[in-house]
Amino acid sequence: MNPFDALLITPILNLLIVFYKVFLFIHIPGALGLAIIILTIIVRLILWPLTAAQLKSTQKMAALKPHLDRIKAEHGQDKVRHQEEVTKLYKEHGVNPLAGCLPLLVQIPVFIALYRVLLEIVDPTKTDFLTKINSKIYFSAMHLDKIPNTFFFGLRLENKPSDWAHIGFFILIIPILTGLFQYVQSKMLMPTAQTQAIKPKTKEKEKESMEDAMASMQSQMSLIMPAMIAFFSYGFPVGLSLYWNTFTIIGIIQQYLISGAGSFNKYLPENWKK
Repeated sequence: MNPFDALLITPILNLLIVFYKVFLFIHIPGALGLAIIILTIIVRLILWPLTAAQLKSTQKMAALKPHLDRIKAEHGQDKVRHQEEVTKLYKEHGVNPLAGCLPLLVQIPVFIALYRVLLEIVDPTKTDFLTKINSKIYFSAMHLDKIPNTFFFGLRLENKPSDWAHIGFFILIIPILTGLFQYVQSKMLMPTAQTQAIKPKTKEKEKESMEDAMASMQSQMSLIMPAMIAFFSYGFPVGLSLYWNTFTIIGIIQQYLISGAGSFNKYLPENWKK
């Protein structure tokens, strides 16, 4: 067994099976789907401090943007002085530009492991399914004696929305919700529109155009990414979308609690804005 499997994939699989067995024992319908939801919530809560650090770092960097624009306008022609002033600004405000990257890098292997576990467990039609799963279970008492029931709220977790013609039109709500949740999170990650810093008269129009183009691209990405995720969800098993949507919803809650709703504030009632 390779280190990635031993350190991440196998422990996550065992935890999933524990939850599945518990829900079976207390006779709750949709045990596998509920196990996926609980597992996803737990993983997200474990990663909460890392995500919080990433969000706070991004928030601090956004707050410093007017100062960075001023420094660039005043010392942009002198690269050495510009770098000195930027470093001084970061030090004064206790900001580390790399602090937001490290938590994200740590989370990526966990996401990959969770994805691989779910991809395997939601497709019980694979050859030797039980043998492969049980070979990774730590304790024989937790071994599966039969293929899990994958029904969850009228759907099978291995069903794909792309097969809606055979399953039913209602399954298309899965990719729609996936895209919608992703759109909400994307808008929340965008800073609220702020008054632009006063630009010196010597500012070149080409630079202004470039900044406008970057802002426009960021706005377009808040639409393109949700559309892409929804498209992927259209071809993925429902079980994977269940994981992704649970993960996104917890992320939305975390984002709101830590740094507010960002650009999504304009869609919220006045007493919900933060």
